Amino acid sequence: MATFTYNKTLIGLIIIGLLAAFTIDWQRHTVEQANSTVELVMDYEDIVEMAQIEGVEPAGLLRQFKDAGVTSLAVYEATLEKLNKSGKITALPGSEILHQYRTGTLTDPFWRSLVADGKINAEEIYVIGQDKQVFREVMSDLDRRLGPGRVTLLAEGDRPVLSAKANYEKAVKWNLGLPTDELATVEKLGFYVIARPTNYTKVTADDVNSVFNRMAGIEHLTTVIFVGDEVLGYPDLLPLTARNFRERNLTLAMIEHPLQLQFLKQEGLLQLAAANNYQAARVYAIPKDEQPKLKMAEAIQRWVVTDQERNIRINLLRRYDKPEPGKTLIETNLAYISGVKEALVAAGFNIGRADTYKPYFAAPWLLALVVLGAVAAGVLLLSLIYPFATRWQYGLVVLLAALLLFPIVKGGGTLSRQMAALASAIIFPVLAVTWQIDRWRRLEALGKLDGHTGAGKIIVTGLGALFVTTMLSLAGGLYVGAVLSDVRFFLEMEIYRGVKLTFIAPLVLVTIVYLTRYNLFDDAQPLNARGLWRQVAAILDRPVYIKTLVLFGVAAFAAWVFVGRSGHTAGVPVPAIELKLRSFLEQVMYARPREKEFMIGHPAFLLAVMACYRQWPRLVQYMLVVVATIGQGSLVETFAHMRTPVLMSVVRALDGLALGAVFGVAAIIGVLIVRAVAARMGRSPAANE
Repeated sequence: MATFTYNKTLIGLIIIGLLAAFTIDWQRHTVEQANSTVELVMDYEDIVEMAQIEGVEPAGLLRQFKDAGVTSLAVYEATLEKLNKSGKITALPGSEILHQYRTGTLTDPFWRSLVADGKINAEEIYVIGQDKQVFREVMSDLDRRLGPGRVTLLAEGDRPVLSAKANYEKAVKWNLGLPTDELATVEKLGFYVIARPTNYTKVTADDVNSVFNRMAGIEHLTTVIFVGDEVLGYPDLLPLTARNFRERNLTLAMIEHPLQLQFLKQEGLLQLAAANNYQAARVYAIPKDEQPKLKMAEAIQRWVVTDQERNIRINLLRRYDKPEPGKTLIETNLAYISGVKEALVAAGFNIGRADTYKPYFAAPWLLALVVLGAVAAGVLLLSLIYPFATRWQYGLVVLLAALLLFPIVKGGGTLSRQMAALASAIIFPVLAVTWQIDRWRRLEALGKLDGHTGAGKIIVTGLGALFVTTMLSLAGGLYVGAVLSDVRFFLEMEIYRGVKLTFIAPLVLVTIVYLTRYNLFDDAQPLNARGLWRQVAAILDRPVYIKTLVLFGVAAFAAWVFVGRSGHTAGVPVPAIELKLRSFLEQVMYARPREKEFMIGHPAFLLAVMACYRQWPRLVQYMLVVVATIGQGSLVETFAHMRTPVLMSVVRALDGLALGAVFGVAAIIGVLIVRAVAARMGRSPAANE
């Protein structure tokens, strides 16, 4: 039997790295614990429109929503279309004025004189002000967006009029700056104010300053959520925008992408977050087309899970447009808001202005120790696949560590850390399973796997082995969670790279490990490491049967589902029954475990233990070991989601272990029952004998 030596020095480096990882993870936990206040936001326009639909006074309805739990109102820029509807200004195309003149319906002497003097152009827009402040703001922003000479003041006084050379159908939808009257109204009612401005074409410093001047005097202005494809000041004036943010202590809101990976694309967003000293918060809104399909209880639970698992601190709540049975539209939405607030408070959150992470960055020397441990783990695994001299192992550690650590000790090294995280996520579950395989080999060599072990011992031994293997894999998760720990990863400005590879590579490596220790088709002649390629060649030379093709077809389908369900792509759909199971587990457990662990990987691990003790065919043992590796790899990959608190990832792994143990024991009992029934039926005499 080939022997594989576990280099104790490399194991020592791994342990040192684990201690450093635990230190960083604890620091990360304290930072995450201090970030527990969630802001409940609605659009000011949504509530005002609801008041109009229900025929109630807007200010009173706004107060009701404040009492229900809304902390903040988002104020969008004004448009001619919205101002027309509100009656604050009147905007008309010149063609309509001329049409009235020619049909005799234009009776106002002022307008008739303008038409008679040739001052009305069919292709221009005319704006009449009912509210002087609103009129001044509209004129100012039209002048900025259209440029010199395209906006003309035709009349002043109680009824000011301007003309603008622009296409009416397009111009009525243009954003024309933040309405100061709405900002003031929101603040007066006791809400925090969230501004939603847009950028300008060929933006100037005066344009940027004008936006912040509109916000001047609003003491409870806390956050800015930009609208459009760019942040204000992009591309050349981001430093000016950032300076205004810092002077006003504003939070930059970043809207999560619908696929839950980073953010909706806005040019300059990440640069502005860094320039604002990472005073930024992640925002989530249930998609418009999805919310009507959700029952209120489901939507409320969605918010709890979202805030717990994805570090969302600004909940942008959309109203329900259809009332629930027995309730008015207002009652439905008030119940929704109060339900979200109560559920979040019960989950341990505070409600108020959104917390932001302090700009945490782990100490470079701690990161260096973690990376060194990851390198040692990689070299150890390599030596367990193809043994080579100890001095060469140390030399390889020194070489790889030097390449990865130099950027880190210089104060950078994001790519090095991402590489170390990817390596840890792949290597540690493989090391954990490899250790278990070698343990089984030792037991087999000692004659303790005789095929007659009792079910009770298999279960007890299997549970113990599963616990130890999971703890070894969990060490890899702590490595991943530590080496990427800084505020950029918490906010998902930077992300873990290589999700698909993280799922596939451990299965390939475990296959290689297994083939260096066992011959799949000849139990009597285990192969050494140098015989790996001969065994691969032998496998490829074996005849192919229909059952083999069917088996490979099933395996290919499983692989498609396995890979397609990983990452953040709209790949393999999730069955409705699985969604219900997820919802149930989210409600009864602190952190919902992954199905790959408790339904697939961990039960397969316990069946692999049974396969070894009962001496099932080697091919069956191999397949169960590979499936068991899925659970271990999934456990480590959980920690790659840096937006999720590290404590939740740990608890998720432990929850998966506990639930997986239950499913695994049930799987063993089920197999024993099936085998007993089959044996009994095989011994029964035929009915016609």
